[in-house]
Amino acid sequence: MKRSAPRGVTLIELAVVVALVALLLMAIIPSASTWIRNIQIRNVATSLQNGLQKARAEAMRRNTNVRFSLVSLNDSAVMDNSCAVADNGVSWVVSLDDPSNSCASAVSDTTAPRILDKQATGSGGKWVVVQGSDAGGSDADSIIFNGFGRPTGTASLARLNVNNNVAGDDYRALRIVISTGGTVRMCEPAVTSSSDPRKC
Repeated sequence: MKRSAPRGVTLIELAVVVALVALLLMAIIPSASTWIRNIQIRNVATSLQNGLQKARAEAMRRNTNVRFSLVSLNDSAVMDNSCAVADNGVSWVVSLDDPSNSCASAVSDTTAPRILDKQATGSGGKWVVVQGSDAGGSDADSIIFNGFGRPTGTASLARLNVNNNVAGDDYRALRIVISTGGTVRMCEPAVTSSSDPRKC
């Protein structure tokens, strides 16, 4: 009995498959890129929100003033002494003192600047833009919570806008709002419906 030889893939079939895969990739890559950037925005915003809540909780637990500061770093993945308190910082420090140029210090409530917690945003942070402002809209880089969990001072952070470093309607900007009572809430500036809980 004679066996037929197995048939292979022809060059035309292979070219058709490669062309279809290329078309699919061209359709998917732009939306995947936007999706990744939106995740980076969400990660930075969530990190900032967690830092603010940590500062407020520590202030109430210790019954003393605790400071949350936005800090900019030379490398967004490394918390080192290059840090500077800045209204456009994407990383943060919770401390009892000003953490400028001391962000590499270990977490300690006895050694200056008495850092209680800190977070570098990592490599995703370099694609994200943060802008901190006070209640009047002027630039602000830090907020101090008192023992009751309320912000002290008039020029402290009241709002943080978090967006992609490239302008575009595809990116989902987020905002963190700190109320006069100290509660921290994340919202979306693009949402306009008053019945939507995401509205700012």
